[in-house]
Parts: sequence; C-alpha cells; structure tokens
Amino acid sequence: MKRIISFAALILLLFCFPCGLYAQDMMVAVVNNEVITQKDLNDFLNFMRMQYSRQLSGKELEEKVNSIKQDLLQRLIEDRIMLQQAKTDKITIEPARIKAKLNEIKKRYSRESDFERDLGKQGLVQADLENKIREQMLTFSVVERNVRNKVVIRPEEVTDFYNQNKGKFIKPEERILTVIILQDESSAKSLTYYLRLGEKLESLASRYVFTFDTLSVSQGQDLRREIEGVVFKLGISEVSEPVNIDGQYYIFILDEILVSRQMNLAESQDKIHAYLFDKKLQERLTIWLNELKKQSYIKILDN
Repeated sequence: MKRIISFAALILLLFCFPCGLYAQDMMVAVVNNEVITQKDLNDFLNFMRMQYSRQLSGKELEEKVNSIKQDLLQRLIEDRIMLQQAKTDKITIEPARIKAKLNEIKKRYSRESDFERDLGKQGLVQADLENKIREQMLTFSVVERNVRNKVVIRPEEVTDFYNQNKGKFIKPEERILTVIILQDESSAKSLTYYLRLGEKLESLASRYVFTFDTLSVSQGQDLRREIEGVVFKLGISEVSEPVNIDGQYYIFILDEILVSRQMNLAESQDKIHAYLFDKKLQERLTIWLNELKKQSYIKILDN
C-alpha cells in the first residue's frame, strides 16, 4: 500500500506540477523567429502595473491596467518587432543607464525590502525589471532614430493651426490670491478677524505664526472642491473664512481678477507645436510599424 501511495505521489509530481508551468510557457504568438508566451504577456502586464503604480493606486490603478488588457498581445507584438529592429540597427543600451533607472524606481521605496516585496507581488524579480527597463529604452531609441528624428513642424504649420483654431486659445478668467496657512483653528479665526478690520498682514506677523504665498487659479482648473467653493465667490480684497484642508487652515484674500482674453500666437505657439508634433509622430509611428509588420512573419496562435 505504501508503494502504491508513493507511486501516486510520483505521478502527481511528474504530470500535475508541469501543468502550471505549461500554462505559463504556452505559446500565444510567433514574431519572425521569436515566440511570445503566456509568461511574456503576464510579465509585461505586471511591469506595466508597476509603472502605473507611480501615479495611480487602488481602483484607478486596476481600471488603467484593465484598459490595456484588450490590446495587450498587439502591443507586445509591436514591442517585439521594434526590439528586433533595434537589434538590426545595432542599438545598445549602456548598463549604467539601466542601473540609474532602476535606482530611480527604488527611491520610491523607503527600504530595499519594500521594493523586493512589491516586485514579488507582481511575480517579478530584479532581473526581470532590469530586462524590461532595457527593452523600454531600446524601443524608445529605435523610435527616436527611425521616426521621431524625422518629424519636423514648420512655422507656417503652427501659424495656420492658430488662425484656424483661435477659439481654442482663450485664456480664462484668472484670479490672483494671497494664501495664508496656519496650523490651528483658533489662530486662523483670530487672524481672519483682524485682517477684515483692515490690519496689514505684515503687522500681524509678530503676533501669529503663519506662512503665505501667492496663488493663481482659473475656472476649469483642477482644484480641490474646498478651495474652488471659496475663491470664486470672493470679491476684490475680501478675506475668506479659514478653510480646513488636511489639518491645516487656509485663508484666501482675492488680490486681482484678470479677465478672460484671446491669447496671441506667441503665447500659443509652444502648445500648438507640441500638439502638432505629437500628432505627426503618432501618424508616422503607425505607418512605420505597419510597414515593419508587413515585412514580418506574425502568427497569433489559438489555444
């Protein structure tokens, strides 16, 4: 009986354990002479999750990750084609650049163990991350050489766009405010009282501990609701009630209102140039990638 049990355990080891490996190593596509496996897809998704986690968290992070799942394989195929082109172009990345980027990522963590734990959560080790950084730099370099460096925006293109889209370059009403920050509610209320009596901020500095700065805000700007609900109701020289934001107390004084106006070409040209450059870059990148795809053998496998 013991022998039968041992044999059964051996069968489980020989046949069931590799099932998990097989799922990871299953081919999902072939690009020229290279295969893309399910593990490649999983690693790519986990790397992107780690990248996005610098700005996003929780529900927003998951929504962003889910948004790229639909075209994940196509993105990986395109990346593989670009990496193959980088090899053809003999593009290399200095190890020091990879190390510098890795150290930049590590700085977001207070301890090395936190960094390693986060990597582990994504199913990655440091070598995986270094390889992904290298690949990211290679794809950027090959696009830089074959596409970005060939994009040119002529001055007349900027001028024509401005003349045809003047309505998009209206500077909204702008409010210039003095912002005073205190650490406790009692001092904030007292300071507000004396400011409303007409005392100058400079004369109050000897009696209260506060910091102050100048703030410029416009309608449509991404402001905290607590601030937006106060500053756009103020009249010139009016002093707001203290606003509690994350345990600090803010007092706003409206100094000036700059009316909405048409921006001229000089004010608008940098924004227009960036828009036209990005638009032309995306168009040319799509054409270049499609041409590379036509020259490549690509087979997506149904599993």
